[in-house]
Amino acid sequence: MSRQPLGPTADNAISYNTGLGEAQYLDAMTIPHEELAAAADTLRSWALDERLKETVRADPALASIAERVARRYTAGSQVDDALRLLAANHAKGHQGSIECVGESVRDADVALRETETIVDLAAQLAATPGTATISFDLSHVGSVVSPELGLKHALRIAQAARDAGSYVMVSAEGSSRTDLVLELWERISSDFPETGITLQARLHRTPIDLDRVRRRPGPIRVVKGAFLESSAVAHPRNSAPMYQAYRAMVSELVRASHRVNIASHDRTLVARLQDELGDELRAEHVEFEMLQGLGTELLDSLRDEGLATREYIVFGPEWWLYVLNRIAEHPERAITALADLNPQFTSQLRECDAKSGQSS
Repeated sequence: MSRQPLGPTADNAISYNTGLGEAQYLDAMTIPHEELAAAADTLRSWALDERLKETVRADPALASIAERVARRYTAGSQVDDALRLLAANHAKGHQGSIECVGESVRDADVALRETETIVDLAAQLAATPGTATISFDLSHVGSVVSPELGLKHALRIAQAARDAGSYVMVSAEGSSRTDLVLELWERISSDFPETGITLQARLHRTPIDLDRVRRRPGPIRVVKGAFLESSAVAHPRNSAPMYQAYRAMVSELVRASHRVNIASHDRTLVARLQDELGDELRAEHVEFEMLQGLGTELLDSLRDEGLATREYIVFGPEWWLYVLNRIAEHPERAITALADLNPQFTSQLRECDAKSGQSS
């Protein structure tokens, strides 16, 4: 039975960042690889379980516990929550990117409502200190309802961002939607060339996509890719081929002077890029970007070294899928979830147990 270390490894590609103060790794602890994989599958199944989500939200005690866990990964449910965190990050020298988190929208009225929220966010950014971009999934604003509806709403958001002195970054989605995402992004960038796009290093198709998107000036955010994909479509996450693909993409963009956001909180990967590219990473077209709650100390240290940094801030009430998928990426983060619950965890768990006993 193979065992995976819960800390950065010296000679292989796998590096786990559990989030315990980001610098505090559980180096002495190991968990069998098979158990980690099973835990990840369980978390991903919970993420997609609508009945479980509604059960948790309907119970005040369970909802409070879940929301406490979510706060590591999200700013809160409202725009103001995201703006407060943006201001705090700006004071530390970080730029920001804000997303109103949401799942695939299949109702035109919901897509319009979500678009209104993002447009309102853009308007408020105009009066907010610091620099922040707006990120969103095209499926969140209607592309699943119809590509034309998604495009219509995305163009409206891009205009609102430009009016606020900012721009939008289109997020990556599962590989089954990559063609649609790239097609719509190209149509958006025809009117708003500053619009950015996100590419996933682990997809086998990405080198061809990279050649395609480099023809336009918008920034390219390079991520590993977190979606469940088959081996025919993608390299295994945190595998050596994925790391090689990631480093090759970043090196190509940095050396071509194309705007690039290096979006990873993986210490081993970041250190390898610094070794390979050195002062080239200080160029004005290069940024390091990390998700809220997953790379705080690493992002601070990069900023202290004089590198451009950006934290990705998530807000909104529909965080269930996003948060569980973040934990599923590295199931050891369940330990940090327990730490986040202290000191209220014990009393609320007893309350849940009491209710369970009354209903059994």
